[in-house]
Amino acid sequence: MAEPTPKPTPTPTTPLPPGFSWGASTAAYQIEGAAAEDGKGPSIWDTFTARPGAVRDGHTGHTACDHYHRYREDVALMRGLGLDAYRFSLSWPRILPTGSGPVNQAGLDFYDRLVDELLANGIAPVPTLFHWDLPQALEDADGWLNRDTAHRFAEYAAVAADRLGDRVTRWITLNEPFVHMAYGYAFGIHAPGRALLLDALPVAHHQLLGHGLATAALRAHGAAQVMIANNCSPVRPGGRSAEDLAAVEAYDILHNRLFNDPLLLGSYPDLSGYGAPEPTWGGLVRDGDLAAIAAPLDGLGLNYYNPTWVVAPAAPTAPAGPAAPSAGILPFDLAEPGPGYARTGFGWPVVPDGLTELLLQMRQRYGDALPPVWITENGCSQPDRPVDGEIRDQDRIDYLDAHIDAVAAAVAQGVDVRGYFTWSLLDNFEWAEGYHQRFGLVHVDFETQVRTPKASYGWYRDRIAAHRGAR
Repeated sequence: MAEPTPKPTPTPTTPLPPGFSWGASTAAYQIEGAAAEDGKGPSIWDTFTARPGAVRDGHTGHTACDHYHRYREDVALMRGLGLDAYRFSLSWPRILPTGSGPVNQAGLDFYDRLVDELLANGIAPVPTLFHWDLPQALEDADGWLNRDTAHRFAEYAAVAADRLGDRVTRWITLNEPFVHMAYGYAFGIHAPGRALLLDALPVAHHQLLGHGLATAALRAHGAAQVMIANNCSPVRPGGRSAEDLAAVEAYDILHNRLFNDPLLLGSYPDLSGYGAPEPTWGGLVRDGDLAAIAAPLDGLGLNYYNPTWVVAPAAPTAPAGPAAPSAGILPFDLAEPGPGYARTGFGWPVVPDGLTELLLQMRQRYGDALPPVWITENGCSQPDRPVDGEIRDQDRIDYLDAHIDAVAAAVAQGVDVRGYFTWSLLDNFEWAEGYHQRFGLVHVDFETQVRTPKASYGWYRDRIAAHRGAR
């Protein structure tokens, strides 16, 4: 199929700075396939997708985009875009099949080949160590509820850096620890499918501790730059009452500050409303933990999709204290944003100025403690399908255009943003939605594995070229 011709790329009214980096992101379980090949161990997603009803229409990532075998074709697509960098994730169980112990050299060999292919095409590899595919053996030992998993994560980081660190300069430890805690352990929507509600809070601390320990391990192996990628969302009131404003603060603490304050300020926000009394969460936080978590970062990745609207809870909030997590009553309810917003295929509201708002809020909240920022994910699902051999995804073009301009608006107001990675390079396995949501610049026919660049692919290529002055 021919690549469709996008509409002309306008010159941004606010240009991004010279040296600004352009990239695209993916994740191992969502694209690699080869779920049981070459010694790879099972992950929690292999287990979760086998559970009847867990994933829409019973879809799995067993084959996904078959990137494990087609990575050279996919790197050629990245070269065609003119990407500076590619953010991907390593599969922990592909490298350490049981999460610790003997290394699977065949798994490391795959990432070795991928890194070399990227560098040969002028693309910087930016690996993420954990994008939700925990080895099932570790989950059998209580996963991220178990403090020991943080130490196993540091060992894994050392193994990866020892093999790839001579060519990888920028590492990301965790992807969206909030989402993994909330969807995977609190509500059971994602793997491992637990529904612990507020009893999932230890997952937050153990992931952050794992980040801190892995940061030390990466630096010990010569890593030049270490980052984390947090999903953040500006929070807006769905009503006008004082209780609604209190709900905004409560949600902001859980979604944003819980995963940023310890990294940037060395302390947790007040979590007493969630039954986690300060200063140690009942002994969960030990001496030295916060110092490890707050080790200086070389950059902060921010994943942005839309703001969150909340209102006061319909039921009374459970009292603070040891019983509150088991009660499972949250101090907020999610609300609809109201009319006037375009929606993505996922039904998410399209709010580009929310990204500017988030970036300015982060600078105001953390000041000099905020390191350089990278937008590590931003994109939208649309119901793309070929028409006359072409995929004219104008809605995605409009979405990306507006959000990149939103980044430029924040940069113009003094926020140090160094790069933008769109989600995603390829249509892929979208977690509990299976293959029903398409985020890619490149359409993938999951029956034939044929890749077809969409109109947004050509648009993004031209936007990158325009920034470089290479029209």
